[in-house]
Amino acid sequence: MTPHVVPDPQAGAAVKAADRAHVFHSWSAQGLIDPLAVAGAEGSYFWDYDGNRYLDFTSGLVYTNIGYQHPKVVAAIQEQAGKLATFAPAFAVDVRSEAARLIAERTPGDLNKIFFTNGGAEAVENAVRMARLHTGRHKVLSAFRSYHGATSTAINLTGDPRRWASDTGSAGVVRFWAPFLYRSPFYATTEEQECERALAHLEDTIAFEGPGTIAAIILETVPGTAGIMTPPPGYLAGVRAICDKYGIVFVLDEVMAGFGRTGKWFAAEHFDVVPDLMTFAKGVNSGYVPLGGVAISEEIAATFDTRPYPGGLTYSGHPLACAAAVATIHVMEDEKVVENAARIGETVLGPGLRELAERHPSVGEVRGLGVFWALDLVKNKETREPLVPYNASGEANAPMAAFAAAAKQHGLWPFVNMNRTHAVPACNVTDDEVKEGLAALDAALTVADRHTV
Repeated sequence: MTPHVVPDPQAGAAVKAADRAHVFHSWSAQGLIDPLAVAGAEGSYFWDYDGNRYLDFTSGLVYTNIGYQHPKVVAAIQEQAGKLATFAPAFAVDVRSEAARLIAERTPGDLNKIFFTNGGAEAVENAVRMARLHTGRHKVLSAFRSYHGATSTAINLTGDPRRWASDTGSAGVVRFWAPFLYRSPFYATTEEQECERALAHLEDTIAFEGPGTIAAIILETVPGTAGIMTPPPGYLAGVRAICDKYGIVFVLDEVMAGFGRTGKWFAAEHFDVVPDLMTFAKGVNSGYVPLGGVAISEEIAATFDTRPYPGGLTYSGHPLACAAAVATIHVMEDEKVVENAARIGETVLGPGLRELAERHPSVGEVRGLGVFWALDLVKNKETREPLVPYNASGEANAPMAAFAAAAKQHGLWPFVNMNRTHAVPACNVTDDEVKEGLAALDAALTVADRHTV
């Protein structure tokens, strides 16, 4: 249970004033935003200085997989700070070694070496660098409807509009269409058709780009911010086979989908595939201290046995971040958090969202698994026209803004992106908390319904 929230509007006003005077926020027009001043958080909830409490259906930015302020992880960070608060990455440090061991034990296949970064974008940057150096090739293929981070290479690999302002055409980046049956780029009507046509399209792209020029294909195992489009059966295995055929490194981005989010330690387990490189971050320590990394196959790791890897970070494997990761993984094991995420998705969240879709004309499709779900909101279920235009802003985005405002009025903090709302609570969310969130979504969707035809 969260503690009793004592309103303190004066303190909240001071926090807001300092923020507006000095903090430059990401992805925002600075003069048009009004950030909520947060007073505290615990478990699946956070609250403001006015005493309003919100059920967080965003998990921060889909990273608080064990919720806020888990006492065992907080204690581990405090203990590590007292023991060894920081140390340079060139040394062997017990907590760094233990974090790497615990992660490697859970990654699929032979991904047994861990390169630590400070977050997901840096993980993608380094995975691409490793692939290029390992193969001696320069091109990297990535999908539209994807997000891989905001650093230089990662943002150019990204397939959504956040790339546009920084799209300087990183040398060798080539995009292709990945499968998405609900809005199929291949005019498919079944999952089998979508899979077959998507794989044919990918192989055609490789043929015309030149297989001998392509270092890697990078995919989010289950695309996150772009819409939680679970790939059809056989697709990822097909990509794996294509990569093997042409000597291309297969990179899976599990920054958002990893560490229990889909009801497995890693989403790749759902599809029985093993990539050559896997990126992670976010849920590895529930975001308590910034941490990310690349899990590396034995073959690629061997490339750098006697050849120096030309990359590194000052805070790679930071002891506080690694202590948080060790504690988080133990919590997830001891409290069966991954199992809870799978059960919640199968028995509470998934069925509840599908029931909402049956009653609300604004819900075109429900898709997801574990605690990783999206509602595709539409103007018309028959035509599948999105509730708002692609990359809408201002007045054009009013229906989604009204939906989000209604959710907050009912005590739910929603994840909203374009014409979608994502249901991505903590992996240790309870049945009652999910039902509370579903009730708030139910109320908010009545607002979205007003914009259907």
